[in-house]
Amino acid sequence: MHGAQRGEPSRDAPGQPPTPPAGGEADADLLPAGTPIDLDNCAREPIHIPGSIQPRGVLVVVGEPDFDIRQISANVDDMLGRSAEEVLGRHLSALMGPEQAALVEKAASIVGDLHRRNPVECVLDVAGVARDFDAILHRGPGVLLVELEIAYGERPYSFPNTYQAVRGWVEELNHAATMTDLYDTAARAVRNLTGFDRVMVYRYDDEYNGEVVAEAKCDDLNSFLGLHYPATDIPAQARALYEKSWLRLISDVGYTPAPLVPAQDPASGTPLDLTHATLRSVSPIHIEYLQNMGVHASMSISLLRHGRLWGLIACHHYAGPHLPPFGTRAAAEFLGSTLSLRLVDQFEEDQLHKRLGAQAVLTKLTAAMMDDAKPMVSTLLGAPDLFDLVPADGVVVDIGGHRRTLGSVPPADVVAAVVAWARGADDEVARTDSLPHALPEAGIDPQLAAGALVLNLPDGQFAAWFRREVLRSVDWGGDPENKAIAVSEGDEVRLSPRKSFERWREVVRERGEPWTPTEVESADALRRHLVESLYHRTRGALRVAEMVQRSLIPASIPQLQNWQLTAHYEPAAGDRVGGDWYDAFTLRDGRLITVVGDVAGHGVTVAGTMAQLRNALRAHLFTGASPAEAVQQLNDFCLHMLDAAFATVLVARIDLDSGVVEATSAGHLMPYMTNSAPTAPAAPIPLSPPIGVSSATYTQGTFVIEPGHGLVLYSDGLVERRGQVIDEGLDRLADTLGGDADLSAYAIWMTMASGFTDDDVTVVALRRR
Repeated sequence: MHGAQRGEPSRDAPGQPPTPPAGGEADADLLPAGTPIDLDNCAREPIHIPGSIQPRGVLVVVGEPDFDIRQISANVDDMLGRSAEEVLGRHLSALMGPEQAALVEKAASIVGDLHRRNPVECVLDVAGVARDFDAILHRGPGVLLVELEIAYGERPYSFPNTYQAVRGWVEELNHAATMTDLYDTAARAVRNLTGFDRVMVYRYDDEYNGEVVAEAKCDDLNSFLGLHYPATDIPAQARALYEKSWLRLISDVGYTPAPLVPAQDPASGTPLDLTHATLRSVSPIHIEYLQNMGVHASMSISLLRHGRLWGLIACHHYAGPHLPPFGTRAAAEFLGSTLSLRLVDQFEEDQLHKRLGAQAVLTKLTAAMMDDAKPMVSTLLGAPDLFDLVPADGVVVDIGGHRRTLGSVPPADVVAAVVAWARGADDEVARTDSLPHALPEAGIDPQLAAGALVLNLPDGQFAAWFRREVLRSVDWGGDPENKAIAVSEGDEVRLSPRKSFERWREVVRERGEPWTPTEVESADALRRHLVESLYHRTRGALRVAEMVQRSLIPASIPQLQNWQLTAHYEPAAGDRVGGDWYDAFTLRDGRLITVVGDVAGHGVTVAGTMAQLRNALRAHLFTGASPAEAVQQLNDFCLHMLDAAFATVLVARIDLDSGVVEATSAGHLMPYMTNSAPTAPAAPIPLSPPIGVSSATYTQGTFVIEPGHGLVLYSDGLVERRGQVIDEGLDRLADTLGGDADLSAYAIWMTMASGFTDDDVTVVALRRR
């Protein structure tokens, strides 16, 4: 990572362990051990198996339970005066002596985390001189890694000594009131403790872009505070090992790696995993990074939140090699762990305050939504309003047939495009902080709307917040797009990632302020309350609509001499109020009127429209208008008084003495005549346009119902089936009514539509005795 160039470098971040970690890549994506590393493949370098160590100590690989030496670093002769050939295959005591080897065996035999028992304090004979060493133990698959470093610092090492070294700083961390205070205190504490020339705190975002948020340094050094580094500078294998090995030290950037002898584990034939080894060798790419910056020593401490990399404390030294004693490093690691806990606490405390504030607003909005008499859009844009829940420049709310806006919102066509995008996002809460990137074809002006957060609600309803473009300057540590900058030192200097580390400023355009996790959570919670409130309001409205519709069904129908008249209405499943209605009454001259109608749609509005159409038609027919005249007047009434209403209706006026029928069909399905024919024929009625069509004219047909014959009027719910063409249902009805069938309206419904309740069904059956 480039951020690592200022702190702990990415190319030095340990590689993938055998089990791929969260967020990492599978081992199969890493290069085979020993592959030459260059700029094109360094992101796939298997940095956990470098095959060598930093020579400030000796690495001994011991088999368990026999404690035989399987591998050892080649610098054992320089540090301990013994050759690798002399000790390989022999017991650990051949290297350390019986007493010191017994100390290691005893520490390794105790159940629990070896990390807590480090270091094992040893005294080794080096060319006849007794020297203090720290033995640092790590356990691998079937082996014990023993790292022997010359001891520096106070002895004996103990946790109380470590805690005392950082006690004052821990107290200062505990008293820090803000995240900035925590960062600054940590940087000063680690520099004071370790003596590095520069100590920085890196913070990573969700995509692992880094930023230097705190810095403590020598006065003569230029500042890196505020610089950013792209996520590409910390590859997946680097993050994986930062999350496993919390402290990393390179005491001398100019070291010569000491290879392991033999190069591979004799038992497994594979390279040794050095994930947890403090001496693990460093990627040559990372070394080049540090050398380009004039850094001679570096150290990093991982900052974790819930096991994931939150940031780093990165230390640099410029005056020469720098080797903090093990106790100092342990104290610094302890300080990093404490800072991690405090960061999590402070972050979650800040988030809690934001959530509590949002919850208070949400509670008030929810309480206000309980007033069914007030349109929901008025509630959401009242006081408090949606801006108090989720800050933005503008908001559009479209709920319950009402649309209102507040603040600065884009034009209607842009709103429609954004809402369509949100519907297609397959997410209940769709969001983006860059509409020009999410909808490039829409040509959205970012100064009107750069970011959007949309609540997808049932039946095409929505609430949408908009944020305008916010120009931000980001200071990068070198151009983040430039991965290979040539230098002029000569042909012997190859290309290296960003050899220039100067500040590079980028102006970020076409983006709004990002939607925070708390804002998204608040919007999602509001959506749940809105859906619940809409459901309750809809249920109440359906009950009203049902009452209206039931009031339109005649309480009784005429009892006729020499005629049989029956009617049946069946509502749709799920208590959905449809638009069917029927009517039957006698005029003052004794003629019979029968009506079947169907208003398009469902719900309260349809019920109200149905009531008005039914009553208007009744009035026209009662005053003597013929079926065609009555329907013509009904259409005029609808066009002038019921904007956007659409309905079909069939009106029949029957002379009960002669059986003469005058009938008009305004877009309605033709009734069937029942007689002795095996298949019932459709009544001879001209088809006219539906109600609600401008400039429509209506005609009527005349025919006779002979004795023993009848007429059946119905709505489309009787013959329509999902997945079938309506002609199949019409043919089935004609067959049902054929052969001189004498069926009541209820019997017809039972035969045709019982069990199929996708839509409401109306049947009126008339038969002349």
